[in-house]
Amino acid sequence: MPDFIYKGKVYYNPVELAMSRIGGVWKMPILWRLKSKTLRYGELRKAIHHISDKMLTTQLRELEADGYIDRKVYAQVPPKTEYSLTEKGRAVIPIINTIREYGLELMREEGIEEG
Repeated sequence: MPDFIYKGKVYYNPVELAMSRIGGVWKMPILWRLKSKTLRYGELRKAIHHISDKMLTTQLRELEADGYIDRKVYAQVPPKTEYSLTEKGRAVIPIINTIREYGLELMREEGIEEG
């Protein structure tokens, strides 16, 4: 496949494009947590160990900008913000599940216990 440009960036293959949207340490875990329910920011923060507030905020903004999650803000005091998957986000869950299953298989092969 020839190189292509999307939003001013050169990509060498479609996997690179996909991974730029859902790859990295935190995006898939965020999407995975939202697969079956809407969560508030604090609930996501508690569910994803080791992620900083700044990183969670950044990743949520990127996922929203790319159309994977929906952010709903309620006009109340204190403010309430909820995050949920869009159709595009739901379409990615089977892919994440496949990657997750492969990771678990690698862990078993290496004798690594789930923590």
